[in-house]
Parts: sequence; C-alpha cells; structure tokens
Amino acid sequence: MLRRLLTGAALAALPAPALAADERSTESGDQEEIVVTGVFQRDPRDSPSPVSVLTGAALDRSLRPQIGEALARLPGVSSTSFGPNAARPILRGLAGERVRVLTDGIGAFDVSNTSADHAVAIDPLLSERIEVLRGPASLRFGSSAIGGVVNVLDRRIPTAVPDAPVAVQARGSLGSAADERSAGANLGVRLSDRIVMAGGGSLTDTGDLRVGGPVLSDRLRAQARASSDPAIRDLADLSGRLVNTSARTRTAHLGAAFIDTGGDLGAAITRYETDYGLPIRYDLTPGAEQEAVRINAQQWRADLRASVVLPGFFERLSLRAGYADYVHFEGDPVTGTTFANKGIEARAELRQRSHGRWQGVSGVQTFFRDFRAVGAEAFVPPNETTQNGVFTLQEVPIGPVRLEGGGRVEWTGIRSQPAGFDRRFTATSIAGGAFATVTPGVKLGLNLSSTARAPAAEELLADGAHVGTQSYEIGDRRFGIERARGIELVARLSGARWRLDASAYRTRFSGYIYEFDTGQVIDDLPVFRFAQGDATYRGFEVEGQACVVDRPGLMVKVDGLVDAVQATIDGFGPAPRIPPLRLLGGIEGRSDQIGLRAEVEHSTRQTRVTGFETTTPAFSLVNLSADWTPLPNRDLRLTLSASNLFDVVARRHASFLKDYAPLAGRDVRLGVSIRI
Repeated sequence: MLRRLLTGAALAALPAPALAADERSTESGDQEEIVVTGVFQRDPRDSPSPVSVLTGAALDRSLRPQIGEALARLPGVSSTSFGPNAARPILRGLAGERVRVLTDGIGAFDVSNTSADHAVAIDPLLSERIEVLRGPASLRFGSSAIGGVVNVLDRRIPTAVPDAPVAVQARGSLGSAADERSAGANLGVRLSDRIVMAGGGSLTDTGDLRVGGPVLSDRLRAQARASSDPAIRDLADLSGRLVNTSARTRTAHLGAAFIDTGGDLGAAITRYETDYGLPIRYDLTPGAEQEAVRINAQQWRADLRASVVLPGFFERLSLRAGYADYVHFEGDPVTGTTFANKGIEARAELRQRSHGRWQGVSGVQTFFRDFRAVGAEAFVPPNETTQNGVFTLQEVPIGPVRLEGGGRVEWTGIRSQPAGFDRRFTATSIAGGAFATVTPGVKLGLNLSSTARAPAAEELLADGAHVGTQSYEIGDRRFGIERARGIELVARLSGARWRLDASAYRTRFSGYIYEFDTGQVIDDLPVFRFAQGDATYRGFEVEGQACVVDRPGLMVKVDGLVDAVQATIDGFGPAPRIPPLRLLGGIEGRSDQIGLRAEVEHSTRQTRVTGFETTTPAFSLVNLSADWTPLPNRDLRLTLSASNLFDVVARRHASFLKDYAPLAGRDVRLGVSIRI
C-alpha cells in the first residue's frame, strides 16, 4: 500500500514545478567518509572529480553565520565577503549564477545570486555536514551548477528513526570578534518504529565586527587625508570596528517522516528571519552623507522528500521538492527597496538496479521563480523564470577503469510583463570522466565537459541603480547561451601514512557573461554594462596530508594545500574579483579525547586586476584550535579556537567591499556541540 501511495505521489509531481533530491539513505546518513551529494555514494577519494566534505570537529571550528566564510579554507573555495553578514561561496573563481547553494539538496530560494550584498537564507548552525561537489554529477542540479554545488545537510526532515525515544542534536558558540552568541538545536522524537517527528531552531546575535586595524585601505586613507572636508579627513583614522555590521537571525522548523524498508515519506516547514547591517561604503566626496543600510529578510519554506523501492530494472524512485516565499527590505520597509522571491523546485529520479557493475540514475527537474523588486534599488523589473530539465548519469567499470558520464537538456523561459520581455532558451550539457586505479596507491582521472546555461534575468533585464555594488547596471536582452568546455586532470596518490590529491583544470567559455565599466555616470554611479565574450579559466588545487606520529592514544598529522585560479576574458583582460594564489599548512594532534590544531593561511598579493579594480595586499592568518570530548562513547565536543591570532588586517580580493571592510580581526571562539 505504501509503495503504491508513494509511487503515485511521486509520479503525480513530475510535471509540477518543484525541488532537488537528496541521495542519503538511512544506513549511510551518518557515515562521514561517504559523499552523499553526488550521484553514487562513495569515499571522496574514489570520486572522479574533487569533492570536499566538512563535518565533525572541522565543521565545529569552521562554522560562521554565513556559509561562504564557513567554507573559505577548503581547496578551491573563497567567499564574496560583503561584510560578515553576506558571504556566498566562490568555487574556482566562479560565483553567483554559476554556483548552486543548496540546503539538503534543494535551492535556498533567496536573492543572494542577485547581488553580493544579499545574504544566503541558510543557517549553517544546524548543519551536520557540508559538501562541495564539482564534475559530471553536478548536472543533476541544473545549469546554475556550471561552477559546482555546495550542499548543506541537516535533519529538518528526519532521515532515520532514533533508537532512543528522543534524539538531540545541538550546537552553541560564543565569538569575541563580533560579540557573537549563537545556539541551535534539533529534537527528534520517535513516535513508532517507523514514524519520527523533528523540531527545533536557531538564534544568532552579533554586534559590530572588530577588525585588526584601519577600516579603509591605504589608498582610500590617503585620499581621505587629502580632502578639504574635516569630516572626510577623520575617516582616515577609522579603525577597530566595522560600524553597522550587527545582526540578529532566528530560525524555527518542524518536520516528520515515515521511514520503512519499502520507502520513506517526510516533510518539513521552516521559518527564517534575519536583520543585518552592511558595512558603510564611505563616500569621500566633501559634504557627502554616509549611508548605513540594514536589511530585514523573512522566509517561509516547505520541503518534501519521498522514495519508494521498485521491482525490476529500477530499484528506487525518489522525489525531492520545496516551496518558499522570501522577502527582504533594504532600509525603511515603507520608503526603501523590497525584494520578493517566490519559488518552487522539484526533482524526481529513478535509480537503476545494478546490472553487473553498471549503475545509473535518470530524472526530471522543474523550477519556477517569481521575482519582484520595488523601490530605489529595483534595478531589475519584475520577472518570472521557468526551467524544466531531463538528465541521466551513468557509470560502468571496465577493468581498473571506471567510466562516468551524463547529459542534461534544460529548457528555460524568462518573462517580464512590465518590460515586455519573453524569451526561451534550450541548454544542452554533457560530461564524462574516466578514473583508473593504476596501482593500489595511484589513482588517475580525466574529466571532460561541455556545459551550458541560459542567461539569468538579472543579466538580461538589469537597468537601474544598484547601490549595494555602487554601480548603475545595464543588461542586454540579446544574450544567448553561455557554454563552458572544460578538461580536468586528477591524481590521487597515497601510501601507508600519507596521501596527496591534485587536480589541474582548464575551462574555455563561449558567450561568457561579464560586466565592464563604460566610463559613463548615471545618478552619480559608474555605469556597468553586461557583455558576452569568450573567456578562459585555468587553475590547480593540491592538497596533502602525512601522519608523523601514529601510536596508541596519539596521532599527529601535518597537512597543506595550495590553490590558484587565473581567468582571462578575450579582448578585455583579467576577469574581475578572482582570488589570488593561496597556501595553507597545518599540524594537528589527536588523542582519544583531545585534539589540537595550528595552521597558517597565506593569501598572496593580487596584482592581476581589471581597469576598475585595485590590487589587494597579501596577508597571513594564524589560527589555533583545541577540541575536547570529555565523555567516552558520548558525542559531546567542546571547542576553543583563535582565528587571526595576530590580529592582522586581511582583505579578500573577491569582495566588492575589500577597500572598505577587512575580514575579522582576532576572534576567540568557544563552542559546544552535542548529539545524543
């Protein structure tokens, strides 16, 4: 009966707009070594493409209120860093519409892709793991995943029936740099052997962020000192705090699930509220008024997950769907700007039963977005976006070589009645890879891809003042498909006490969409126009680890990574806001109950800039952390960490506000996490 009910529900939902699928099973959900975002659950080092997983003690010490900063130390990952309250991930130099940020397999339904000053509507506080995925498997998640996927996994929809009557997952922290106080919990209640309910929420309060020195960059400080206006000259001495960067975030959720060997059915409803300030982008014009912008955002969202075991060729039908109603106000709710976004997304997948060693998954995905912006910053007219896609991903081993490939066809429609705009796009993507075990300690891989995405409504229809990025943006309604053809080489080497993972990639874009400074000024803002051209991204990532002490009760490891990306737009020059070469090295010791870690991160000077950018100085951050598990056989962890120990001034080149808002200064954090 359950099988017929779930099959009917999933099939009925196929043509409706909805959301994304989660590949976790109740058996593998807690296995930290298994990647669950990809098509086939496996160890990250057995994946043809680089995969990063943040969980356990590493997740506890890395968590920040915004997902971009939480991931910024992973290979190939940086952050937009629009102050402490708006930070979206950057993957291999790609951001915005080229990176999908998911929560439990479904989009965030916010407007963070529209502008760097908009926060991601995901609270990492309740996450149990975060995965970063690139390569052929990202085709499952749509053309907006052309650069990769970030998936935040939690338990708002229960994934297993707890053994005890009640299961608790909770986390809290105190941070000195922003006087941060945060706490979150999820409570699972077993109602029967197959039914579980879950509920919980989170809260985060922060003050203005403390920085390690001057607020303004050296160039702006010199400009301020040369001003004839005493008020402007005083800005040169600003230091210590980023004014107007306090924040208050609240979330609450309630979910339930029926979990059986023949399938599962679960749902959750979530409320998200946040009020945060943006760093002041100081106007150094004599007599200018300095604007302190605050954003108040609210979201209701509902999520659904269902699956059923099938007989015959296919072994399982899965459905993941979600709906959200998001709105935020910039400035005064009456006189400011309102951004509203209603969305629904769904994906249904059929997983093949293994035939020999051949396995695969095929599915359909549909997405609908209704976007509205009203007010002084409404630089994009109201519009609706509809996407429907079909995809398949297949894998077959041939001797020591595993072949993986997939394809996706996606139909996108963008319509704006006020602007008199209505266009349709068809994007076809294919990707494939070969991964070979040469010897037990040597694995080599090759990935090839030809992926495409339709231009976003913002790139087509923008025409107005965008105060958040201090520009007047103009889109182009004639844009066509953006296509990326990429090649990537992967090597994974390992010995008894060491491992080394390396990848090198090159992606050639045709119809690449970017912005350039026209030299014009409208409404006292420089005019930036979207354009299409050809571009090349190339880079590498190397990550290694070696165990130097391994005896009962004590293990000591050293690790390091280096990554870099270079991007050039034909006939234009360097692509803007590309992170520079970065090196990170650490040493970590762990006993049965105590872990200690010290690391140094060095970001080199970025001098490869466009005409409207400035260079960014190098910086080095020293970080220390300790964690203690006081109770044997209990998942209780206390964490003490100090980030940016020497209180240096650090600025991310990828940030629109790098000259006005450095990263946090010394930040001492005390955290506790428990799972019972």
